[in-house]
Amino acid sequence: MYAPQEDTALLSAALADEPLAPGAAVLDVGTGSGALALAAARRGARVTAVDVSRRAVCAARLNALRAGLPVRVLRGNLFEPVRGRSFDLVLANPPYVPAPGAHRPPRGAARAWDAGGDGRLVLDRICHEAPGMLRPGGVLLLVQSALSDPGRTVDCLRSAGLKAAVTQRQRIAFGPVLRTRVEWLRERGLLSPDESEEELVMIRAEQPV
Repeated sequence: MYAPQEDTALLSAALADEPLAPGAAVLDVGTGSGALALAAARRGARVTAVDVSRRAVCAARLNALRAGLPVRVLRGNLFEPVRGRSFDLVLANPPYVPAPGAHRPPRGAARAWDAGGDGRLVLDRICHEAPGMLRPGGVLLLVQSALSDPGRTVDCLRSAGLKAAVTQRQRIAFGPVLRTRVEWLRERGLLSPDESEEELVMIRAEQPV
């Protein structure tokens, strides 16, 4: 299960800035501990949270119960459990770390961060599927690393008809996973020789009314 870190905090701040009507339908995809789902529920939204990890689903349900918040937590792969539904707001903090051995699907805890050789294993699916989950005027808030090409994310979302833009960037120290991959990332040209920080990127995309 993915514990809340700097990317969760960045997305949480974006959520706090987003207008959200009481009773708005919110989807938190890849919920992890449920931190973002709970934040949306505290604002009176009707929240559905999804994660592929059994452990994450159990943790999110327990955290919602402890907080006394009505969050519906489902287990499944991205949008599969909510096919046919639409939402006013979709929150996404997907796996986005480029990983060696991309021919092997990530397993165990690594599913929360490893995302193929270019870091886009899940991002491309979100770009393709999220627009169909949004109601008119609905918003997607997504956080990713600059290592996994945020420009491509914005272009893909715009191609799907959304108004999309990078709204915030934040540099953070390399975490444990990236520290083990610095040389590989430099060999791939994803990091320059003097880079010692990762850049997180916040993207907002809106479905036209």
